Amino acid sequence: MKKTPDNGFPDRKAIVAFISNNPSKVGTKEIAREFGLKNADRVELKRLLRELADDGTIRKQGRKISETSALPPTLVADVTGRDRDGELIATPTEWDEVENGEPPKIRIHLARKARPAATGGVGDRVLLRVELSDEADGAAYRGRIIKVLDHAKGRTLGIFRSLPDGGGRLVPIDRKQAGRELNIAEADKHGAQDGDLVSVDLVRTRIFGLGSARVKERLGPIKSEKAISLIAIHAHEIPLAFSKAALAEAEEARPATLKGREDWREVPLVTIDPPDAKDHDDAVHAEADPDPKNQGGFIVNVAIADVAFYVRPGSALDRDALVRGNSVYFPDRVVPMLPERISNNLCSLVPGEPRGALAVRMVIGADGRKRSHSFHRILMRSAAKLHYAQAQAAIDGRPDDTTGPLLDPILKPLYAAYAAAKRAREERDPLDLDIPERKILLKPDGTVDRVVVPQRLDAHKLIEEFMILANVAAAEMLEKKALPLIYRVHDEPSVEKVQALQEFLRTLDLPFAKGGSLRPSLFNGVLAQVQGQDYEQLVNEVVLRSQAQAEYSAENYGHFGLNLRRYAHFTSPIRRYADLIVHRALIRGLGLGEGALPDGESLETLSEIAAQISATERRAMKAERETADRLIAHHLADRIGATFQGRISGVTRAGLFVKLSDTGADGFIPIRSLGSEYYNYDETRHALIGSRSGATHRLGDVVDVRLVEAQPIAGALRFELLSEGEVAPRERRRDAGRMREAQLRRAARKKDRKQDRTKPGRNKKGGGKRGKSNRG
Repeated sequence: MKKTPDNGFPDRKAIVAFISNNPSKVGTKEIAREFGLKNADRVELKRLLRELADDGTIRKQGRKISETSALPPTLVADVTGRDRDGELIATPTEWDEVENGEPPKIRIHLARKARPAATGGVGDRVLLRVELSDEADGAAYRGRIIKVLDHAKGRTLGIFRSLPDGGGRLVPIDRKQAGRELNIAEADKHGAQDGDLVSVDLVRTRIFGLGSARVKERLGPIKSEKAISLIAIHAHEIPLAFSKAALAEAEEARPATLKGREDWREVPLVTIDPPDAKDHDDAVHAEADPDPKNQGGFIVNVAIADVAFYVRPGSALDRDALVRGNSVYFPDRVVPMLPERISNNLCSLVPGEPRGALAVRMVIGADGRKRSHSFHRILMRSAAKLHYAQAQAAIDGRPDDTTGPLLDPILKPLYAAYAAAKRAREERDPLDLDIPERKILLKPDGTVDRVVVPQRLDAHKLIEEFMILANVAAAEMLEKKALPLIYRVHDEPSVEKVQALQEFLRTLDLPFAKGGSLRPSLFNGVLAQVQGQDYEQLVNEVVLRSQAQAEYSAENYGHFGLNLRRYAHFTSPIRRYADLIVHRALIRGLGLGEGALPDGESLETLSEIAAQISATERRAMKAERETADRLIAHHLADRIGATFQGRISGVTRAGLFVKLSDTGADGFIPIRSLGSEYYNYDETRHALIGSRSGATHRLGDVVDVRLVEAQPIAGALRFELLSEGEVAPRERRRDAGRMREAQLRRAARKKDRKQDRTKPGRNKKGGGKRGKSNRG
């Protein structure tokens, strides 16, 4: 019999209140301890928590429980203004307003003796420690600045346009600043020519009229594709130059020697990378296990460049690497996390040269499961530098002069070990989405040559699977040593997204019965059903959108997509700061010598680093995506009026997004251009449906479009739809009309509630006295 609050068992409200007051810090044990629950009470508690998770009231991340709307304890935020008392107000940098509504406000409390690095101002981007606020004055959270990541922009980027008087105007690149041109005097243009991409310092801003600016740097003519990546680099403030101190440290660095290392120079490790790779930071080797107790098993060695030997904690190289967080890859350039002296030289595992590395030796059984592992600090010598297609061709019977001698002693054992590891992967059944990745190839002059979808080979999968095994081994070793580390985590989809996916699949008559715990195999079952069907790509896209975003965290809640309980990035310290932290922790835990994680590195410090590098990773992804959009828009700018085939890649109330089949370019079709009738937005079906004709345009539909407008600077394309929509049945049109009426009613109710909240004497808790912001 279920207990009530009267006989000792807490009600839902009390449990949710406790979770809300302790964001991301509680699990089942902490709740049970708080309310004194034992034995049978804990069974009832688990049942109640499942109910709260199913209805979306709380969110579970592994063993951690939080309120659905709760912010994590450490996050990156933008300082947006001040309140009536002059205190700073911030909002989360990464916040999806479409899904979550308006971002929550965070009131920043500055300590009286705050360090200079922990004092910010309006416009700054900051790393915050946050907690729920108990003040009923409009800010849901209060926060403390850990570090200012970026100061308010006093510099902006744009296109210089000459004027007859000798001066000019700056046309901003940022879409948010569209229409806010700046005046540049002749004395301040510093040689800028019409059409140049320039960065300027703001000299004076005005409430009325144009502000003034001074050219700080000429970045080159915007007509050159090589200037396109510079737009993203400057717009997202990605550091392009290393500090003088970091460059000096890199130049002073010397190659690793055998001192303090095991000699693995005779182990025939090989690197397998893309053909255009500049650095080679991972090498692999496999052989049959001679142990009779492991018949059919293998020994797999993965060696990773020993970046920690050169980049010591607290050094100038370390500071620069943390600010970058990761390398950023553009079609025409790479913005590396470390100077080339380190990344492309001392830490590149080039053939025939002795190189320091951190290696993991893994024993796997015939079933592909890892039986044991050990870590070693080594001196190695790569036996060969191969690219994916080259290694695959050799296995497929087409060896060349390089791979011929390597085929039997090196490549065949690698593929045999992969065949075993593949069995364990299939049994684990990670999320198996089929989303093609496109790559932009440039001509020697920097213009777009073509866009290709690289073939996915077993060689790619082999390296991927061995890297995953190594990453798991690193996480397991550090947990065994009880050392703090940064995990790579991926939460399971939220209840709301799973429900939305269920409703969508129901429109295709596809079953999606969620029973028990959520696992990747549930999604894989759906993907298998649609393989080869017309809507295969559509379902893959919708399943992808239902997933959470992976991130870095000092607390582990597993990796849902890979279906792994513990996972840490270990395999690319040249280009990811998280991997460097893991290397340092392994060196410390195993007593492997210099470059270890400092003894004082706490869980709190690593949480701050994890939040910061998660933000730099998202910054890099956004910059790379925007650059690709601008390059393609530049490539298509002289093809206005041309027709293309594409696929509807997004459906919104404002119109349709279309991805072109040949280039992967994304463009937009405004809803007003679809026709004279009214179109209803069906969120469940991911479709726009004509209210009169029933013509339906749905996510995933193949369509023909005409290019109407191209804006290379903004990376924007506008299309005209040439294809007719599928005609919906009469009952669906009737549903669409009802849906439109329901939307209008909801909008009216929302407006009424908003007006009610703004009446005097009201606050978000429903009345009563206001907080200190209304002191009299």
